Amino acid sequence: MTGDSLRERSKARRRQAILTAAYELFAERGFDHTSIADIAEAAEVSPRTVTLYFPSKLELAMAHFNEFVDQLADALHQRPQGQGIIDTLEQWLRQQAAHQGTFDELNNRMLHANPQLKGLCGGRLTEVIQDGARLLAEERGWEPDDFAPRILAATVASVIGELTHQSEPGDLDTAMAFVRAAAASLPQG
Repeated sequence: MTGDSLRERSKARRRQAILTAAYELFAERGFDHTSIADIAEAAEVSPRTVTLYFPSKLELAMAHFNEFVDQLADALHQRPQGQGIIDTLEQWLRQQAAHQGTFDELNNRMLHANPQLKGLCGGRLTEVIQDGARLLAEERGWEPDDFAPRILAATVASVIGELTHQSEPGDLDTAMAFVRAAAASLPQG
């Protein structure tokens, strides 16, 4: 074991402890009623340590969701040659569903208790989905600002929002059938 890998693992554990403490407090007390000092105490670190990892309380609250949408953006941009956007989206959603854990559940509880944060997540997701719509427009021969990619992007954003915040087994299959049917009903570019 090298010192660097030990140090990196220690940093990752500390970061996760801060996130977990913050999300638990945000879920219980609310975002507005939780301070950096409260988070530091719950995570057993100093307030300065919290702000070294997360410069603002909002960055801390959005960290997990931002990682989620950044992974989606990466998947869309780095898809294999010839793989369609909708296929890439489905593959990515299935991978996400297979790796859901207790922290994802905590994140969902935190967002449910803080509608203002859930709204910010929706806005952030929309940015990534609109980027995906531009890629889809290229794929289908549409202009990026045509109605077809915009309405399909709105559909996909809603589907992802529903799947990530509350879904049951089988919902992903239903959601993807809906997205594929919506895409098939649109005129070709």
